[in-house]
Amino acid sequence: MKPRDLAIYIFLALAWGLSFLVIVKVVDAFGFVAATTIRSFIACGTLFVIAKLTRRRLDFGDGWQPFLVVGATTVAGQLLGLSYATPLIGTAMAAILVASIPLFSMVISQVWGLERMKASGVLGLVLGTAGIVLLVGFPAVPVTNEFVFGCAAALAACFSAAFGSNFASHRLKHTGSWEVTIGSFLFGALISAPFLFAVPVPRMPGALDVLYLLISACVMSATTYVLYFKLVGSIGATRAISVEFAVTVVAVFAGVIVLGEPLSSIQVVGAAVIILGCAMVLGLFPWQRTKVADVPLPHQDGVP
Repeated sequence: MKPRDLAIYIFLALAWGLSFLVIVKVVDAFGFVAATTIRSFIACGTLFVIAKLTRRRLDFGDGWQPFLVVGATTVAGQLLGLSYATPLIGTAMAAILVASIPLFSMVISQVWGLERMKASGVLGLVLGTAGIVLLVGFPAVPVTNEFVFGCAAALAACFSAAFGSNFASHRLKHTGSWEVTIGSFLFGALISAPFLFAVPVPRMPGALDVLYLLISACVMSATTYVLYFKLVGSIGATRAISVEFAVTVVAVFAGVIVLGEPLSSIQVVGAAVIILGCAMVLGLFPWQRTKVADVPLPHQDGVP
């Protein structure tokens, strides 16, 4: 890996990992719907303005329909779900569940016939599923209705991200990273905006709340998405998507150390099993001679 690629990899791990802490602040001030909607509009607008100022040519020749699907899944579905779930189950728990995105992605790609699963990939799926059961079934906190709904929302968000990832890799594989990011955030914002009537902004946000929102939108959304797609083009999707594991580690440590969130010993084991399963699904071990998965994750996937 070149020094530039390594720098991008480390930046993505830190930015997306710490984003779980920021989203808690943003959701508290704006509500999970407004947090997603405003963040998406700002991210889209920021990239569009930069593209115009730098005279970057944007090509949306694939039509608006693919961007609608990707925006509905990787932005609206993923960010609404994670923004709702994270305050309920904690940043560490949400971050570990995000590591399941490659598992869902592999299942979807198999159903669509985009990839052929090896025996190690099947074993990885089994391990990943077992890890999710351990993680959700043996929490360090009481199992309340809010906890159950939060876990369900997080897993639904992960599935939505995986679905959009596979769709984008199939329908927008010849579209540039700037176009995919701008189009996805635009439609994601338009889709989530009507839900503001059901979940309005709970209070008048302060200056610090606005700053957190801008950091979330400009740094942890717009910038990271573009850099991620550059990394995919440089080192390949399989190696690039492994950043999700580093994101999980950063977010878990941040949640436990900064916020004092509890994790049971069984949950730690479950997290390790999930990461092991994902690594096998992605074919990251030296003994896996061929790539098991090579699907990019526009969003990041796993980014709240």
